Amino acid sequence: MRKLFGVVAGLILAGSLAACGGSSTDTAEPAAAPKADAPLKVGVNPVPHGEVLKYVKDNLAAKAGLNLEIVEFTDYVQPNTQLDEGNLDANYFQHIPYLEEFSKGKDIKLSWVAPVHIEPLGLYSKKIKNVAELAQGASVALPNDTSNLGRSLKLLADNGVITLKEGVGVKATERDVADNPKGLQFKPLEAAQLPRSLEDVDAAIINGNYALEGGLQPATDSLILEKGEGNPYANGLVTVPAKVDDPRVKKLAEILQGPEVKKFIEDKYKGAVLPAGQ
Repeated sequence: MRKLFGVVAGLILAGSLAACGGSSTDTAEPAAAPKADAPLKVGVNPVPHGEVLKYVKDNLAAKAGLNLEIVEFTDYVQPNTQLDEGNLDANYFQHIPYLEEFSKGKDIKLSWVAPVHIEPLGLYSKKIKNVAELAQGASVALPNDTSNLGRSLKLLADNGVITLKEGVGVKATERDVADNPKGLQFKPLEAAQLPRSLEDVDAAIINGNYALEGGLQPATDSLILEKGEGNPYANGLVTVPAKVDDPRVKKLAEILQGPEVKKFIEDKYKGAVLPAGQ
């Protein structure tokens, strides 16, 4: 009986040590890789990103064995913070300059996967029909995030409206305006507010996705428009570093860069959105 009691006590003690981490060789089990058919949750802005991804989901995903879940956001912040917090597997709404600026400012790490399309930035107005009609002291609204602010000022400079200090390029701020012959008053606003600002300003430079959401057609309604050739602002697929090699992410990138999506973009947006590389 004493022998039996000793054996049982020994087993209980061994189990207790294991449960408390008593063994120095115990290691945590690695996280299981997601199943190939597990939903891939992707954050997007509704237009055009959500429309492109819905086309993929309805027409191409099933054949590729991809289970897509689309989550829409109307701003440029939540798709990245939600991705970083693990609530998304990827997002598709931003270009590399914005990604770099956001990641540095928030001290997070996100990974660029693949470019998909370009949304040319444009100048719009409800008060004038030509950029030459901008009056002395006219108000011009601009996106207030650093990457798109510099991009907007460069667009004005490229079209002879202002002159920037030499070498600043797309990193320009209002302090880098060397010559402003019409004394334009710049009003930086959150990008999503820019279409609505057209009622209150003389003109506004608006990101392509928000222009489309606001019922504007960049190819016909803009007073001046960015060119697609050599444009560094392609919007693309982004994920967290741990999922860069996720087969589902790679498959989605392959589809988004494929001929079917390219044709969908060309047919639907007619120059308002351009396939990357065009």
